[in-house]
Order: sequence, then C-alpha cells, then structure tokens
Amino acid sequence: MAKRHSSHIPLSEALSEFIQENKLQKGMDKVDAREAWVKLMGNGVNNYTSAVELKNETLYVSLSSSVLREELSLGKSKIVKMINEELGKELVKKLVLR
Repeated sequence: MAKRHSSHIPLSEALSEFIQENKLQKGMDKVDAREAWVKLMGNGVNNYTSAVELKNETLYVSLSSSVLREELSLGKSKIVKMINEELGKELVKKLVLR
C-alpha cells in the first residue's frame, strides 16, 4: 500500500513516486521513446512510420517506404544520439529500421 504524506507534496513528485512503486517505468520509457521519434523526425518521416517500439534498449521502427528506410539507415547513430538527448537519458542503444 502507498505511504501517506501528512504535508503537501508537488504533483510531479507524487507521480514519480507512484510510477516507481508500481514498477511502471519501462512502460513510460516506451511511450517517451515513441513521442521522441515523432517529435524529432517531423511530418515527412512520420507519414511513412507505421510502428515505433522500444524493447531492451533497441528501438524498432517500421517504415512503409524502402527508400526512406535506406536513407535513415545511413544516420542511425545520429538518430540514436538525438533521441537519447531528447529523453535526457541513455535509453536507446540500437536502432532497427524495418
């Protein structure tokens, strides 16, 4: 059961405590990685993106355009670096474009 605080605490602190106690951080990381991809890649790439999934430090991105997939594969390390900077932590180690 969650511990009670007698004093007022900030909402951000309460939410982070809730996430930690209920072991929801992995799920939050998956959502954050998906949002980072959408934000960083823009409409041009997102129109051809069908799925973004984070599994064990690997970001799997399904693309409907083989030309775009080939183009993005040339800058995989830069994309990984940009996503990790956006997330503020070293969450993605590898990028797989499908």
